[in-house]
Amino acid sequence: MCGITGWVDWNKQLTNYPTILENMTETMGARGPDASGTWISGHCALGHRRLSIIDPTNGAQPMYRKYGGHTFTIVYNGELYNTLELRKDLEARGHVFKTNCDTEVLLVSYIEWGRGAVDRLNGIFAFAVWSERDQSLFLCRDRVGVKPLFYSHANGAFLFGSEPKAILANPVFQPEIGPDGLAEIFAVGPARTPGHGVFRDMNELKPGHFLVYDRNGIRMQCYWKVEAREHTDDLETTAQTVGALLKDTVERQLVSDVPVCTLLSGGLDSSALTSFAAKHYEANGLGTLHTYSIDYVDNDKHFKSSAFTPNPDRPWIEKMTEYLGTEHHFIEFDTPELVATLEDVVFARDMPGMADVDASLLLFCREIKKGATVAISGEAADEIFGGYPWFHRDDALNANTFPWSLFTGVRAELLKPELAEWIRPVEYVEDRYAQALSEVPRLPNEKEGRLGRMREMSYLNITRFMPTLLDRKDRMSMAAGLEVRVPFCDHRLIDYVFNIPWEMKMTGDREKGILRKALEGALPDEVLYRKKSPYPKTHNPAYLAAVRSWVESILDDSSSPILQFIDAGKIRQMAKGETDQFDIPWFGQLMTGPQLFAYLAQVDTWLKTYKVTVR
Repeated sequence: MCGITGWVDWNKQLTNYPTILENMTETMGARGPDASGTWISGHCALGHRRLSIIDPTNGAQPMYRKYGGHTFTIVYNGELYNTLELRKDLEARGHVFKTNCDTEVLLVSYIEWGRGAVDRLNGIFAFAVWSERDQSLFLCRDRVGVKPLFYSHANGAFLFGSEPKAILANPVFQPEIGPDGLAEIFAVGPARTPGHGVFRDMNELKPGHFLVYDRNGIRMQCYWKVEAREHTDDLETTAQTVGALLKDTVERQLVSDVPVCTLLSGGLDSSALTSFAAKHYEANGLGTLHTYSIDYVDNDKHFKSSAFTPNPDRPWIEKMTEYLGTEHHFIEFDTPELVATLEDVVFARDMPGMADVDASLLLFCREIKKGATVAISGEAADEIFGGYPWFHRDDALNANTFPWSLFTGVRAELLKPELAEWIRPVEYVEDRYAQALSEVPRLPNEKEGRLGRMREMSYLNITRFMPTLLDRKDRMSMAAGLEVRVPFCDHRLIDYVFNIPWEMKMTGDREKGILRKALEGALPDEVLYRKKSPYPKTHNPAYLAAVRSWVESILDDSSSPILQFIDAGKIRQMAKGETDQFDIPWFGQLMTGPQLFAYLAQVDTWLKTYKVTVR
């Protein structure tokens, strides 16, 4: 996996600015620790940082090919899982390859099929192709947004990068934020609106979209989205199809020239992927599969069961490792490490995020990187199959908002009244919700009632909440130079499951029932029917004490930039335990007191470090 960046300017001779391009490229050194490359022509400059996965010797980027006297240059971040099929098809059309890497296959696919190439790709990717003859830049992002891609078109320049930090490294771009950006930070939070870059004049290329930039400006097009179709398969056929798609996807994603492992929590999703991977390793003589899990020192002493977290993971992990014979690595972190990493994750995201959930993941990825370069993870199964509690709770189903935004009004009371009046947090979320609902594809019988609502919930989770977790996984893993692959995000699987009727998804009157049925025989029954338990977070009161102290120090420092936005008195009362608003849910993750304090501290760190100005 890699980091890409670029700069197009019709009014500058970019060969005169190599240092700026190098600076943009080097901001993503963690994403690509193995190699760095730049390419500059008159009006286009491209940069690349490489994490070598396939054909480490020959896959250097930027990569260019000449075809019919026409030069194409590519920078690419991602993996193609149908490289061999594409290569055979292209060779049959007369193309000759110089490497074994998927970068060359992707570039030649674009040369052969142009914009139509994207419909043939199976993978996770963000890439840019510069056509020297046409003086045009083609940007594309994978169907569900596993790989990030940001861009800016302002002040006469077009800039892009895998992460905002690459754009911020160009002096033509200034780190400013307006009312919409502030609403994203204080009202929407980590569940950032797709396409929104938070910074003024910065956007995110939406999943399933491509963009063409030339002297005529920007043209954008959606090339893929989930669509509503009648599901005609019976229960048995549906379960068999789900199982076959998932098995095929996992086996495709195990292809690598470097060590691969899986993340194993002992839950349904990660256990299923690990089972497919372990059996593939055994069948192909690939040795013992390594698995990894995360927890916190003394979490067993402080664990409290909830609807989101019914039980701890370790006993279930031990069941699965014994069942599959994997070599498992239990990774634990203590509170001081977790708190110290809260600032690191702001730099990894280029904005505040999911507090300890981000910090622990970054620490986890750093440990995994010591033994592997690629990891398989179970992200997205709950969004696709309907596993979250909010799919099954009347308060969430009947609320006229995102299920993770039920308490926007309560959070808004923590802001200064003048800021709340300017950014209108409640109305902002209402507008984003209405926009999302207007996009929902429906069948004629789904315009209202329970069928319609479950279609909406599926769409909202796939297009609004799932990107939050995918962004988190990409940014934390790549900050450690680790590639994480997410088989549940295969677009074929998402497309199929999106149209399975809700009652069939709930086969056996259980959440994710159709997935459980598809996995019968692949897992021990006690794991197959285990209640969902999400990625673990710390329950140690020492964490609360540490982040509360941090926030109090921010409140005591008159130069803290966050003070211009928050009601310091109310936050201070919360820190002293003088208000019953202490345990408000925070952005759908049950982020109560500790997470709220950590998030506010991250916002202050972000404003200060990135020198963000408001206008």
